Amino acid sequence: MNWPDLIHDWNRAGGTPVSVQGRIPLLDDETLRDGLQSPSVRDPEIAAKRDLLHRLSKLGVHSVDLGMPGAGPKASAAVKALMVEIRDHRLPISPNVAVRTLEADLIPVAEIQQKVGMPLEVGAFLGSSPVRMDVEGWDVAFLVKTVRTAATFCRAHSIPMMMVTEDTTRAKPEVLNAIYRAALEEGAQAICLSDTCGHATPEGVRNLVRFIREDVLEGQQIRIDWHGHNDRGLGVANAIAAFEAGADRLHGSILGIGERCGNVALDQLMMNLILMGYWQGDLTDLPALGERVADLCGFEIPANYPVLGRDAFRTGTGVHAAAILKALRRGDAQLADAVYSAVPASLVGRRQEIEIGPVAGHSNVIYWLEMNGYDANDERVGRILDRAKHSNRILNDAEILALL
Repeated sequence: MNWPDLIHDWNRAGGTPVSVQGRIPLLDDETLRDGLQSPSVRDPEIAAKRDLLHRLSKLGVHSVDLGMPGAGPKASAAVKALMVEIRDHRLPISPNVAVRTLEADLIPVAEIQQKVGMPLEVGAFLGSSPVRMDVEGWDVAFLVKTVRTAATFCRAHSIPMMMVTEDTTRAKPEVLNAIYRAALEEGAQAICLSDTCGHATPEGVRNLVRFIREDVLEGQQIRIDWHGHNDRGLGVANAIAAFEAGADRLHGSILGIGERCGNVALDQLMMNLILMGYWQGDLTDLPALGERVADLCGFEIPANYPVLGRDAFRTGTGVHAAAILKALRRGDAQLADAVYSAVPASLVGRRQEIEIGPVAGHSNVIYWLEMNGYDANDERVGRILDRAKHSNRILNDAEILALL
């Protein structure tokens, strides 16, 4: 029997949703903008950001948010430098930036675009939920006027505009309708739905995207972006739900860094989209990118972080190790990669790792010895296993070697 036939995949029992068939999600990386709004990371130097652009491009990311040029001269200079990098190296990624719907934020974009000589899309954001409107003292008429003014400026300066409503997942339908229609009437080319506070559930996302497609766009071929946060731990699930409901481009950051509980983890999203058959890409370099972002931003990757964490493909459990070893004995590396892992380690250039600790069995010790070129005789296996059983943690290589 072919090993994939040994897994009954309930995830695919209903087939591919009709809304997905023939569609491929676009991916927008927010690591260098929204990701850096995390209070626990540091802002990398320009040279490091250039390197990240090349790495993201190689992974197949469609577009990158370069920052907020309206934040000041330093931020504006960084955006310009990254634009030049994309232009001069002909990187196949589209640049965009975040701006408030204010002329003060839009003027630097017009200047950068004119100096570099390539389009720079703006994600012009404006609060839209009742709670935000109440705090700010805004009404719908003010929001619509603000949107029209910003969109008119963008049109006059040939700046591609994506209208972003903040806190979309808690906004009233009539307010969203008014904002988006005003932006589109003035020339906006895309709209973005934002789960700014990480409030949404997958069902809420589907309801929202359905409303936008049917009641706001009414059949217009306008790109819909989804920008999510992870406050309820639903960031990746919500992004997938948004795509299945009809969103075209999904935002996220590497390692999910971002304000509060972070953004959608783009690395986890890419992995899931591949496993679901929605997207194709080579993720072999993903672990290196994750480590690079962690190092540059001063962020520690949790040991149990999916795919990229130290423990993602490690096991110290005897019964698990025995099953993996049996698959390897049959010469079937793919089977060994699947028997106790929903994510193939080979997908990201890693392999299954079997450790020796207090819950290990003979198979753990035999695997370690064979992988490291030692004869796995009974006396040697027993000696190491006895030490492991009296330990309160995984044995490190030095401890095992000392027992040899």
